[in-house]
Amino acid sequence: MAKVVIIVAQQNFNDKEFSITKSVLEESEIDIDIASITKQECVGMYGLKVSPNKTVGDIVTEYYDALIIIGGSGSLELLKYPEVVNRVKSFASQNKLIAAICLAPIVLAKAGILKGIMSTVFPTDFAISALKQGDAHYTDKHVVVDGNIITADGPDSALGFAKEILKKLKE
Repeated sequence: MAKVVIIVAQQNFNDKEFSITKSVLEESEIDIDIASITKQECVGMYGLKVSPNKTVGDIVTEYYDALIIIGGSGSLELLKYPEVVNRVKSFASQNKLIAAICLAPIVLAKAGILKGIMSTVFPTDFAISALKQGDAHYTDKHVVVDGNIITADGPDSALGFAKEILKKLKE
């Protein structure tokens, strides 16, 4: 059985992106851990409360098949924590599946793993610019798969995002 870790921001992660992704994976019996900066309760943009069972610092790359970062306005706060960028780099160095939705692809760009990779992000000038600064090839598609990296542009693409993650995990 595949095992994934989903990272959410402590505050203002996107409730819909989290709920849909988690639900689709659970329906296929994917083993899921939830991580954040601390194990304190995380609160989504619309009030969803999630209790992480791991901190980002606790994540051991070798135990997982995929790393998923949920977006929302709070996802940019993850950039303040070197352990988040380090985990992204660790998963990339082991050629594991990495997925990010909404504003979270900016975290991947700042980690330097989107160089030459087709990707998407929530369509704001700031977000698109951040991807391009990370040498990503931006496209306005809703969900983009390039090798072991999946990006999506926001909550309306969450179901497609989750299905692409599932497809990759079953390969």
